[in-house]
Amino acid sequence: MNGESLWPRLADLPLVVESCEYDGLHAVLANEFNRVTTHVRLIGAGADGLGEDISLMEEDGTSLHEARPALGLEGEWTLASFSDHLTTLDLFVKPPEWEAAPRFRRWAFESAALDLALRQAGRALHEVLELEPQPLRFVNSLGLGKQPSIEPVRRRLARSPGVRFKLDAEATWGPALVEEVAATGAVDTIDFKGQYGLDVKDPEALAALYDHVLAAFPDAYLEDPHDLPEIEQRLGDHLERVSYDAPIRDAEDIGATPLAARIVNVKPSRIGSLRRLFDVYARCAHERRPMYGGGMGELGVGRGQIELLAALFHADAPNDVAPSAYNEDDPRGGLPASPLAPRPEATGFRWAA
Repeated sequence: MNGESLWPRLADLPLVVESCEYDGLHAVLANEFNRVTTHVRLIGAGADGLGEDISLMEEDGTSLHEARPALGLEGEWTLASFSDHLTTLDLFVKPPEWEAAPRFRRWAFESAALDLALRQAGRALHEVLELEPQPLRFVNSLGLGKQPSIEPVRRRLARSPGVRFKLDAEATWGPALVEEVAATGAVDTIDFKGQYGLDVKDPEALAALYDHVLAAFPDAYLEDPHDLPEIEQRLGDHLERVSYDAPIRDAEDIGATPLAARIVNVKPSRIGSLRRLFDVYARCAHERRPMYGGGMGELGVGRGQIELLAALFHADAPNDVAPSAYNEDDPRGGLPASPLAPRPEATGFRWAA
C-alpha cells in the first residue's frame, strides 16, 4: 500500500439486488453473555451475499430477524451507489440505545453488498485489491468476570497452550491477580475500556490498576485508556504502546485522540462503511501507524470477514479476531492455532470455514 485508498478498486463493481433475507444467530459466550446477531443475506442474479449485524445485545423486537424491515434495496447499483443509498435509510424500526448501532448495522449491509457484488463478478476480494492475504496472528479477547479470576485464562491455555490474549482490565483487579496473569506471558493487549463514557466509581483503585498493569506488562498494547489527568501522567512514558479503538470511526479521528498515540485498532463494524474503512487503512499506511483488527462478538460470517481484512492489511499484529469458538465460556480443545493459514473463498468477501 502506498497510502492511497483502495476503495476506487471496488466502488464501481456492479451489484444487482433482487431480495433481502434475515437469519438470527444465538450463542452463550464467556461470563454467561447471551449474544444475538443477524445474518443479512442479499440475493440477486443467482448469487447471494452475506453480512452480519452485531448492533443489538438482546432480542427486543428491533433486530433485523425479528422486525424484517422492507428497506427497498432492490435494484441495479454499483457498490458505491448502493452505499450512498444506505445513508438515506433508517435501518432501525425505533431509535437504537447505542450511538454506534447505526454504523454497526450499516456495516452488515455494506459487507453483504461487497460479498454479493464480488460473487456476481466471479472475483475474490484479495484479487480485486491486488493484495495477498498473509498468515493471520490473533488473540482471544475476554474479561476475567465480575469476581475477577485467572481461571478463564487458565482454561484456555490448558486446551490451546499457544493462545494469546487481549484482556479487559477492571479496577477490581488486585495486584496479586495482575502478577498472576502477567506470569503466563500470554497477554498482548490490555483494554482499559476508558473511552465509553462510563463512570469511574473509585479513582484511587483505577489509578492503582494502571500502576500495576504498567509494571507487570511492559510490552503490551494499552488500549483505550481513561481520559483523566492522573492517567495521562502515568502514560507519559508509554505513548508508543497506547492504542485507540472506541474513538476511531473514520480517518479524521486518527490523531485526534486524547493522547498522541500512534496505534490504531481498526474495527470495521465501528467504522461502518467500506469507503471510510479504506480511508482509515490509507491514512495508517501513509503515516506508518501500526494497526490491528477488532471484532464485536460475531457469531457467523462477520467473524471470517474481519479475519480476511486483517490478513490483508495487518496480519502480523495482535488482532482481536480469534475464531468465534474461543469466545465461549469453556472453549473446547483442538481449536485453530495462531497464526491462521489464509483461506479466502474463491469468490466474494468470505473466509472459508
